[in-house]
Amino acid sequence: MAKKKTLFECQACGHQSSKWLGKCPNCGAWDQFLELNSKQIEILKEITPKKKDYLGAIPITQVEQEKIQRFSTYDKELDLVLGGGIVNGSMILVGGSPGVGKSTLLLKIAGNLAQKNKKVLYVSAEESASQIKLRSDRLQSNSDNLYLLSEIRLDIIFDELNKNNFEVLIIDSIQTVFSDNLTASPGSVSQVREITFELMRYAKDNGVAIFIIGHITKDGAIAGPRVLEHMVDTVLYFEGDSSRELRLLRGFKNRFGSTSEVGIFEMTKNGLISAKDISKKFFTRGKAQSGSATTVVMEGSRPIILEVQALVSESGYPNPKRSATGYELNRLTMLLALLERKLDLPFNQYDVFINIAGGIKINETAADLAIIAAIISSFRDRPISKDTIFLGEVSLIGDIRDVFSLDIRLKEAKSQHFKKAIVPTLPLEEIDGIKCYNIDEVPKLIEWM
Repeated sequence: MAKKKTLFECQACGHQSSKWLGKCPNCGAWDQFLELNSKQIEILKEITPKKKDYLGAIPITQVEQEKIQRFSTYDKELDLVLGGGIVNGSMILVGGSPGVGKSTLLLKIAGNLAQKNKKVLYVSAEESASQIKLRSDRLQSNSDNLYLLSEIRLDIIFDELNKNNFEVLIIDSIQTVFSDNLTASPGSVSQVREITFELMRYAKDNGVAIFIIGHITKDGAIAGPRVLEHMVDTVLYFEGDSSRELRLLRGFKNRFGSTSEVGIFEMTKNGLISAKDISKKFFTRGKAQSGSATTVVMEGSRPIILEVQALVSESGYPNPKRSATGYELNRLTMLLALLERKLDLPFNQYDVFINIAGGIKINETAADLAIIAAIISSFRDRPISKDTIFLGEVSLIGDIRDVFSLDIRLKEAKSQHFKKAIVPTLPLEEIDGIKCYNIDEVPKLIEWM
């Protein structure tokens, strides 16, 4: 009698093993291995891509490049993140925390496309058609070309797609769709993997653009196996606090464009719209106050002026507190150690808090000089002029180093009527209306202040 073959699968990452394991060697999760039955094992064999006939290697110069065809979403910010628009036959995964606006954004995009004569199918496995219609009325997205389907079964979704020849499909969400080929529950690794594979195969064979919404875990990662992010063409993450109006859409993977761009949206009473004037949403002009400095960061090709806020207060504990919102905490600790070493400032006796106004996160080092300026301003209770910006990366030895796209940053500062710029090197061409001061080390910043 043949020995029964067993297969166990991690429900956190999809790693497979011939025996049960307490801890997954791939993702480190505990007690996540479940045994697959014989039917599930056969299904996995069927959905595993078959090895193609070997054609041999060819020189890259002989490869014919396929022309990528795009169409606009009629939303400037989303087009920017996607690299110019939606590519025919692409799969786009949108993740984000609950209530951030994923469904609102995609329903608005569905309405835009439907009003431009694109046939769109919006599949919601979590909400009824009447609930979606209520949101669509608020977003003004109603159109005869926008179809709603409240269904969780994958075969019925495919029947609708084949019946009406839709050009765009939106799945809300991938973790709630169910395939009858597997007995596992919706959202499990097996279900998500098979559904994603079937949707991807349909998208490539029929040229249908597919958006899928993914739930995220408490750690901020998209729930389900990592293969979900590997299989799709584009991965977008929606960031933002539900208590704030601004939302950021970042690209973490894009096979058809850059991942450096970021889309900025604003939540209004009429839904999520592209932020038309973002230049004044992250800083304020008014009376100069201690602990406030201004800098310019680059989000892709877009310069954004940010206000850096610092609060330095005497600590009543042996270990002073360090807190950073929107800025890397480890880098803040490094800058404080540098100030103690170079300037003999006793920050080991003070609590230091840093906040980036507007809820945005700084992912580059060009704001280091503004961070130091704000800290010293708060420590000495000396206000900094609201007409001044600080640009520069601070090294471990106290040097202030150049930043990329300096001219673009300075032109943005000029457009917002800033008059002074503290920079490590002077720009290649003089910009009228803004005076640049060259500072190449941290002690000189103290002299200037």
